Amino acid sequence: MMEPIHLRKQDRDLFAAILSVIPGVGHLYKHHYLAGIGILIGGNLLMIFVTGLLSLATFGVALIVVPVAYIAAVAWAAHELPDWHGHHAYLHPWKKTEH
Repeated sequence: MMEPIHLRKQDRDLFAAILSVIPGVGHLYKHHYLAGIGILIGGNLLMIFVTGLLSLATFGVALIVVPVAYIAAVAWAAHELPDWHGHHAYLHPWKKTEH
């Protein structure tokens, strides 16, 4: 039987930031489901809309600047979030809980 792999907090934070290349996935990785789904759907759609509007006014510069700034901000937020792994017992029914 394989031993479970336990990552240090710094490793989990870095991994969440790397996963945020797709904004919202880092939040999902740290078990912040509402924020992750909100960013995946609403945040990304809003970023695309704002980038489209600003690209007309900035001769296309916003096509690079806005997505890079948005992804960097979401990655930083995912890095700084508290890790909620193991805080949702109903998501891990195979684990025994101590009462």
